[in-house]
Amino acid sequence: MPICAPSSDSSAPSASGGRAWIVHGLALGAAAAAAAAAAYLYRRPGGFRSRAVGIIPARFASSRFEGKPLAHILGKPMIQRTWERVMLASSLDHVVVATDDVRIADCCRGFGADVIMTSESCRNGSERCCEALQKLGKSYDIVVNIQGDEPLIEPEIIDGVVMALQRAPDAVFSTAVTSLKPEDASDTNRVKCVVDNQGYAIYFSRGLIPSNKSGKINPDYPYLLHLGISGFDSKFLMIYPELPPTPLQLEEDLEQLKVLENGYRMKVIKVDHDAHGVDAPEDVEKIEELMRARNIQ
Repeated sequence: MPICAPSSDSSAPSASGGRAWIVHGLALGAAAAAAAAAAYLYRRPGGFRSRAVGIIPARFASSRFEGKPLAHILGKPMIQRTWERVMLASSLDHVVVATDDVRIADCCRGFGADVIMTSESCRNGSERCCEALQKLGKSYDIVVNIQGDEPLIEPEIIDGVVMALQRAPDAVFSTAVTSLKPEDASDTNRVKCVVDNQGYAIYFSRGLIPSNKSGKINPDYPYLLHLGISGFDSKFLMIYPELPPTPLQLEEDLEQLKVLENGYRMKVIKVDHDAHGVDAPEDVEKIEELMRARNIQ
Protein backbone atom coordinates (compact mmCIF):
# COMPACT_ATOMS: atom_id res chain seq x y z
CA MET A 1 0.00 0.00 0.00
CA PRO A 2 1.61 3.30 -1.02
CA ILE A 3 2.12 5.93 1.62
CA CYS A 4 2.47 9.62 1.54
CA ALA A 5 4.17 11.64 -0.96
CA PRO A 6 1.70 14.51 -0.49
CA SER A 7 -0.45 15.30 -3.49
CA SER A 8 0.31 18.51 -5.27
CA ASP A 9 -3.41 19.17 -5.61
CA SER A 10 -4.41 20.37 -2.16
CA SER A 11 -7.58 22.15 -3.17
CA ALA A 12 -10.68 21.11 -1.26
CA PRO A 13 -13.50 19.41 -3.17
CA SER A 14 -16.76 21.13 -3.88
CA ALA A 15 -19.62 20.92 -1.39
CA SER A 16 -21.52 17.67 -1.27
CA GLY A 17 -24.77 19.19 -2.45
CA GLY A 18 -26.60 18.22 0.72
CA ARG A 19 -26.36 14.44 0.41
CA ALA A 20 -26.50 14.16 4.20
CA TRP A 21 -29.66 15.49 5.75
CA ILE A 22 -30.08 15.90 9.48
CA VAL A 23 -33.35 14.12 10.08
CA HIS A 24 -33.57 14.03 13.85
CA GLY A 25 -33.13 16.58 16.61
CA LEU A 26 -32.05 19.49 14.41
CA ALA A 27 -35.14 20.42 12.43
CA LEU A 28 -35.86 23.55 14.44
CA GLY A 29 -37.19 26.82 13.11
CA ALA A 30 -35.66 30.17 14.00
CA ALA A 31 -37.94 30.70 16.99
CA ALA A 32 -37.26 27.25 18.40
CA ALA A 33 -33.53 27.68 17.91
CA ALA A 34 -33.63 30.98 19.80
CA ALA A 35 -35.56 29.34 22.63
CA ALA A 36 -33.03 26.52 22.81
CA ALA A 37 -30.17 29.01 22.96
CA ALA A 38 -31.89 30.94 25.75
CA ALA A 39 -32.41 27.74 27.73
CA TYR A 40 -28.76 26.87 27.26
CA LEU A 41 -27.60 30.22 28.59
CA TYR A 42 -29.86 29.82 31.59
CA ARG A 43 -28.70 26.32 32.44
CA ARG A 44 -24.98 26.72 31.71
CA PRO A 45 -23.52 29.79 33.48
CA GLY A 46 -20.45 29.64 31.23
CA GLY A 47 -22.55 30.84 28.31
CA PHE A 48 -23.60 29.54 24.91
CA ARG A 49 -21.22 27.07 23.26
CA SER A 50 -20.18 29.13 20.26
CA ARG A 51 -16.56 28.45 19.27
CA ALA A 52 -15.75 25.00 17.86
CA VAL A 53 -12.52 23.37 16.78
CA GLY A 54 -12.25 20.23 14.66
CA ILE A 55 -9.42 17.86 15.56
CA ILE A 56 -8.41 14.88 13.42
CA PRO A 57 -6.34 12.47 15.54
CA ALA A 58 -3.97 10.34 13.46
CA ARG A 59 -1.46 7.66 14.40
CA PHE A 60 0.81 5.55 12.25
CA ALA A 61 0.80 2.38 14.34
CA SER A 62 -2.16 0.07 13.82
CA SER A 63 -2.39 -3.69 14.23
CA ARG A 64 -4.83 -4.02 11.32
CA PHE A 65 -3.52 -1.32 8.99
CA GLU A 66 -0.16 0.24 9.76
CA GLY A 67 0.28 3.68 8.25
CA LYS A 68 -3.42 3.98 7.48
CA PRO A 69 -3.60 7.81 7.49
CA LEU A 70 -0.99 7.91 4.72
CA ALA A 71 -2.51 5.26 2.47
CA HIS A 72 -3.33 6.73 -0.91
CA ILE A 73 -6.92 7.04 -2.10
CA LEU A 74 -7.06 8.07 -5.77
CA GLY A 75 -3.69 9.76 -5.54
CA LYS A 76 -4.09 11.56 -2.21
CA PRO A 77 -3.27 10.33 1.30
CA MET A 78 -6.37 9.42 3.28
CA ILE A 79 -5.64 12.03 5.95
CA GLN A 80 -5.72 14.70 3.24
CA ARG A 81 -9.02 13.39 1.89
CA THR A 82 -10.50 13.61 5.39
CA TRP A 83 -9.03 17.06 6.09
CA GLU A 84 -10.48 18.45 2.86
CA ARG A 85 -13.96 17.23 3.82
CA VAL A 86 -13.65 18.65 7.34
CA MET A 87 -12.56 22.03 5.99
CA LEU A 88 -15.95 22.32 4.25
CA ALA A 89 -17.83 22.35 7.57
CA SER A 90 -19.21 25.81 8.30
CA SER A 91 -19.41 25.42 12.09
CA LEU A 92 -15.68 25.03 12.81
CA ASP A 93 -13.52 28.00 13.71
CA HIS A 94 -10.32 25.99 13.29
CA VAL A 95 -9.19 22.54 12.08
CA VAL A 96 -6.01 20.72 13.13
CA VAL A 97 -4.47 17.27 12.77
CA ALA A 98 -3.16 15.78 16.03
CA THR A 99 -0.47 13.15 15.62
CA ASP A 100 2.55 11.62 17.34
CA ASP A 101 4.28 10.63 14.11
CA VAL A 102 6.60 12.93 12.15
CA ARG A 103 5.75 11.20 8.87
CA ILE A 104 2.10 12.08 9.25
CA ALA A 105 2.96 15.59 10.44
CA ASP A 106 5.22 16.26 7.43
CA CYS A 107 2.59 14.91 5.06
CA CYS A 108 -0.16 17.11 6.54
CA ARG A 109 1.96 20.26 6.52
CA GLY A 110 2.74 19.49 2.89
CA PHE A 111 -0.88 19.93 1.84
CA GLY A 112 -1.50 22.92 4.12
CA ALA A 113 -2.98 21.49 7.32
CA ASP A 114 -2.20 22.82 10.79
CA VAL A 115 -0.59 20.10 12.93
CA ILE A 116 -0.26 19.61 16.67
CA MET A 117 2.31 17.06 17.84
CA THR A 118 1.01 14.89 20.68
CA SER A 119 2.43 12.24 22.95
CA GLU A 120 2.83 8.58 21.98
CA SER A 121 1.25 7.73 25.35
CA CYS A 122 -2.25 8.83 24.25
CA ARG A 123 -4.41 5.72 24.55
CA ASN A 124 -7.13 6.81 22.15
CA GLY A 125 -8.34 9.61 19.92
CA SER A 126 -10.14 11.43 22.71
CA GLU A 127 -6.99 11.69 24.82
CA ARG A 128 -5.08 12.90 21.76
CA CYS A 129 -7.76 15.57 21.19
CA CYS A 130 -7.51 16.62 24.84
CA GLU A 131 -3.74 17.07 24.61
CA ALA A 132 -4.06 18.93 21.32
CA LEU A 133 -6.67 21.28 22.80
CA GLN A 134 -4.30 22.14 25.64
CA LYS A 135 -1.42 22.78 23.25
CA LEU A 136 -3.56 24.97 20.97
CA GLY A 137 -3.64 27.59 23.71
CA LYS A 138 -6.95 29.03 22.51
CA SER A 139 -10.40 28.95 24.03
CA TYR A 140 -13.00 26.72 22.37
CA ASP A 141 -16.39 25.62 23.68
CA ILE A 142 -16.76 22.51 21.53
CA VAL A 143 -14.16 20.05 20.29
CA VAL A 144 -15.15 17.75 17.43
CA ASN A 145 -13.11 14.55 17.16
CA ILE A 146 -13.25 13.45 13.52
CA GLN A 147 -11.79 10.05 12.74
CA GLY A 148 -9.40 10.18 9.83
CA ASP A 149 -10.49 6.84 8.36
CA GLU A 150 -13.77 7.97 6.83
CA PRO A 151 -12.59 10.14 3.92
CA LEU A 152 -16.13 10.68 2.65
CA ILE A 153 -17.50 12.19 5.86
CA GLU A 154 -20.15 14.80 5.08
CA PRO A 155 -19.49 18.38 6.31
CA GLU A 156 -23.19 18.64 7.20
CA ILE A 157 -22.75 15.86 9.75
CA ILE A 158 -19.93 17.76 11.46
CA ASP A 159 -22.13 20.86 11.58
CA GLY A 160 -25.00 18.78 12.96
CA VAL A 161 -22.87 17.38 15.79
CA VAL A 162 -21.79 20.90 16.75
CA MET A 163 -25.37 22.15 16.62
CA ALA A 164 -26.57 19.22 18.73
CA LEU A 165 -24.33 20.29 21.62
CA GLN A 166 -25.36 23.90 21.22
CA ARG A 167 -29.01 22.92 21.52
CA ALA A 168 -28.68 20.36 24.31
CA PRO A 169 -27.51 22.18 27.46
CA ASP A 170 -27.63 19.01 29.57
CA ALA A 171 -25.33 17.04 27.23
CA VAL A 172 -21.54 17.00 27.33
CA PHE A 173 -21.10 14.81 24.25
CA SER A 174 -22.76 14.54 20.85
CA THR A 175 -22.46 12.08 18.00
CA ALA A 176 -24.23 10.81 14.89
CA VAL A 177 -25.89 7.61 13.71
CA THR A 178 -27.31 6.40 10.44
CA SER A 179 -29.29 3.38 9.27
CA LEU A 180 -27.51 0.05 9.68
CA LYS A 181 -27.24 -2.10 6.57
CA PRO A 182 -28.43 -5.71 7.12
CA GLU A 183 -25.10 -7.07 5.88
CA ASP A 184 -23.29 -5.13 8.64
CA ALA A 185 -25.40 -6.52 11.49
CA SER A 186 -22.78 -9.07 12.60
CA ASP A 187 -19.71 -6.94 11.81
CA THR A 188 -18.06 -6.05 15.12
CA ASN A 189 -16.26 -3.13 13.46
CA ARG A 190 -19.68 -1.55 12.85
CA VAL A 191 -20.82 -0.14 16.20
CA LYS A 192 -24.55 -0.13 16.88
CA CYS A 193 -26.49 2.37 18.97
CA VAL A 194 -29.86 2.73 20.67
CA VAL A 195 -31.37 6.08 21.69
CA ASP A 196 -34.31 7.24 23.76
CA ASN A 197 -37.27 9.18 22.43
CA GLN A 198 -35.55 12.49 23.27
CA GLY A 199 -32.54 11.70 21.11
CA TYR A 200 -30.12 10.79 23.90
CA ALA A 201 -27.90 7.71 23.76
CA ILE A 202 -28.87 4.69 25.82
CA TYR A 203 -26.13 2.26 24.77
CA PHE A 204 -23.53 1.36 22.14
CA SER A 205 -22.41 -2.14 21.25
CA ARG A 206 -20.35 -4.10 18.76
CA GLY A 207 -23.14 -6.66 18.83
CA LEU A 208 -26.57 -6.14 17.33
CA ILE A 209 -28.82 -4.05 19.57
CA PRO A 210 -31.61 -4.29 20.33
CA SER A 211 -31.81 -8.07 20.28
CA ASN A 212 -35.04 -10.05 20.18
CA LYS A 213 -36.01 -13.49 21.50
CA SER A 214 -35.46 -15.16 18.16
CA GLY A 215 -31.86 -13.99 17.99
CA LYS A 216 -32.43 -13.01 14.36
CA ILE A 217 -32.41 -9.70 12.53
CA ASN A 218 -35.82 -8.07 12.40
CA PRO A 219 -36.12 -6.68 8.84
CA ASP A 220 -38.71 -4.16 10.03
CA TYR A 221 -36.62 -2.67 12.87
CA PRO A 222 -34.62 0.54 12.22
CA TYR A 223 -31.24 -0.51 13.61
CA LEU A 224 -28.72 2.33 13.97
CA LEU A 225 -25.05 2.45 13.01
CA HIS A 226 -22.74 4.74 14.96
CA LEU A 227 -20.57 7.05 12.88
CA GLY A 228 -17.00 7.84 13.90
CA ILE A 229 -17.48 11.43 15.00
CA SER A 230 -17.68 12.85 18.52
CA GLY A 231 -18.45 16.33 19.81
CA PHE A 232 -17.22 17.22 23.30
CA ASP A 233 -18.00 20.09 25.59
CA SER A 234 -14.43 21.37 25.95
CA LYS A 235 -14.61 21.49 29.75
CA PHE A 236 -15.77 17.89 29.84
CA LEU A 237 -13.02 16.83 27.44
CA MET A 238 -10.43 18.14 29.89
CA ILE A 239 -11.65 15.81 32.63
CA TYR A 240 -12.57 12.87 30.39
CA PRO A 241 -9.06 11.31 30.31
CA GLU A 242 -8.96 11.40 34.12
CA LEU A 243 -12.12 9.32 34.44
CA PRO A 244 -11.12 5.72 35.18
CA PRO A 245 -11.97 3.05 32.59
CA THR A 246 -15.38 1.49 33.14
CA PRO A 247 -16.42 -2.17 32.86
CA LEU A 248 -18.64 -1.73 29.80
CA GLN A 249 -16.05 0.43 28.06
CA LEU A 250 -13.41 -2.25 28.57
CA GLU A 251 -15.67 -5.12 27.56
CA GLU A 252 -16.91 -3.50 24.35
CA ASP A 253 -13.72 -1.48 23.71
CA LEU A 254 -15.82 1.62 23.04
CA GLU A 255 -14.80 5.03 24.41
CA GLN A 256 -18.29 6.48 24.42
CA LEU A 257 -19.49 3.96 27.00
CA LYS A 258 -17.29 5.60 29.63
CA VAL A 259 -19.34 8.76 29.15
CA LEU A 260 -22.62 6.94 29.71
CA GLU A 261 -21.38 4.77 32.58
CA ASN A 262 -20.30 7.87 34.47
CA GLY A 263 -23.81 9.31 34.20
CA TYR A 264 -23.25 11.99 31.56
CA ARG A 265 -25.76 12.66 28.80
CA MET A 266 -24.98 12.23 25.12
CA LYS A 267 -27.03 13.78 22.31
CA VAL A 268 -27.40 11.72 19.15
CA ILE A 269 -28.45 12.99 15.73
CA LYS A 270 -29.76 10.72 13.00
CA VAL A 271 -28.47 11.39 9.51
CA ASP A 272 -28.80 9.94 6.03
CA HIS A 273 -25.24 8.86 5.28
CA ASP A 274 -23.73 5.93 3.46
CA ALA A 275 -20.89 5.15 5.87
CA HIS A 276 -17.64 4.00 4.30
CA GLY A 277 -14.88 3.68 6.88
CA VAL A 278 -11.45 2.23 6.20
CA ASP A 279 -10.67 -0.51 8.71
CA ALA A 280 -8.34 -2.68 6.62
CA PRO A 281 -6.23 -2.32 3.44
CA GLU A 282 -8.89 -4.00 1.30
CA ASP A 283 -11.34 -1.19 2.17
CA VAL A 284 -9.28 1.32 0.17
CA GLU A 285 -10.31 -0.19 -3.14
CA LYS A 286 -13.96 -0.05 -2.10
CA ILE A 287 -13.64 3.65 -1.30
CA GLU A 288 -11.95 4.35 -4.62
CA GLU A 289 -14.69 2.56 -6.54
CA LEU A 290 -17.31 4.61 -4.74
CA MET A 291 -15.48 7.85 -5.41
CA ARG A 292 -15.20 7.04 -9.12
CA ALA A 293 -18.92 6.29 -9.21
CA ARG A 294 -19.62 9.67 -7.62
CA ASN A 295 -17.07 11.44 -9.82
CA ILE A 296 -15.09 12.61 -6.81
CA GLN A 297 -11.55 13.57 -7.81
